[in-house]
Amino acid sequence: MTTRLTVLVAARDEQERIGATVAAVREAFPGAEIVVADDGSRDATGTTAEAAGARVVSLPRRGKGQALTVAERECEPGPLVLCDADLTGDLRPLVEADADVAIAAFARPVGGGLGVAKNVSRALIELRAGRRMREPLSGQRAVSERARQTLFPVAAGFGVETRMTIDALRDGLDVREIELELGHRATGRDLGGFVHRGRQLVELTMATGPLRRNYRGLRLPLVGWLVGVAVPSVAPVAAIGLADDIWSGPERGFRAHLRAGATTGTLKLIAIPLWALWRTRSLSGAVLVALAANAVNQLDTRPGRALKAYLLGSALVGGSPRRGVAVAVLLAPYDLREMTMLGDAGSNALGAMLGLGSVRRLTGLRRMSAIGALAAVTLLGERRSLGELFESTPVLRELDAFGRHP
Repeated sequence: MTTRLTVLVAARDEQERIGATVAAVREAFPGAEIVVADDGSRDATGTTAEAAGARVVSLPRRGKGQALTVAERECEPGPLVLCDADLTGDLRPLVEADADVAIAAFARPVGGGLGVAKNVSRALIELRAGRRMREPLSGQRAVSERARQTLFPVAAGFGVETRMTIDALRDGLDVREIELELGHRATGRDLGGFVHRGRQLVELTMATGPLRRNYRGLRLPLVGWLVGVAVPSVAPVAAIGLADDIWSGPERGFRAHLRAGATTGTLKLIAIPLWALWRTRSLSGAVLVALAANAVNQLDTRPGRALKAYLLGSALVGGSPRRGVAVAVLLAPYDLREMTMLGDAGSNALGAMLGLGSVRRLTGLRRMSAIGALAAVTLLGERRSLGELFESTPVLRELDAFGRHP
């Protein structure tokens, strides 16, 4: 049985163009379902697309890749055509190419920039996958059903095309570029255009690094290693956490890691306390630092939760490096909007900073009390989801939800 084609259009604030785009796609693919992923438009993009005959998946404003990931789950099984909302031209040759991934290469140059983002994307694809692409940033793509199962969820933001190409090539899929007579609205060489291209450059660069799925299944860049860069004193903890981010298995909690034997989680259980012992030259200090690192890590199951815990703990305990507070504040908006993830690298490093600050300020009974409290949190997390505790406690629930997108 032949599966139905779906055309998935990413759109944000495109009410002036989306109607014509949907009409052109319907004419080119009369039997296809047209789905518009409306990424938090502030205008009438959604209603205009519906009036033109598309089905609209409305989303909070998160980013192009996140919108495509969520909307793709709402689509029927089968091949996809990905399309930008401001496109003009015929995409049928992409489907007719019968490749796993067919990418539109513009027959005529379109763009108002200096080519920096495109050249960086091209270089990163060549570095990671060994192939030089003509149009690495083209959003017009036909994806076979087989490739769709491999490539989704896609990378976040404007990194979606670069990482999709890398993943497809590294997985051995048939990737072809097809030259087409297409057009789209180019960003100009004004302030808005350069800001857009700067953001595009940052996001495509992050998309080629380590990625991880969050609780919604969004595939986000891991940026917690930046904590170790900003505060070199906890860089070893960030590095150990990053290893767990990249190579960890399904195990969660002390007991699961100990049962599994040699895992990256087991490495954390051993290496972080040993590092803390070396740093503090105190057994109680090492226990306090290790438990603090684990406690913040246990909280990193929802956007912003670990960062809020760190900032609150830093205010209560004091002694946290200013650079640590600064990087936490800078990362918070991206974490809360589900554009990036801390991962174990960031949450363990932030917790270790709190632990080191506590060791400097707490002695005797006060230190033992802190150890007891953190040990209780650890035991509670082994027996019960800390997330359930937050959601069932009104004050914690409100604090937890503050600043987070729905």
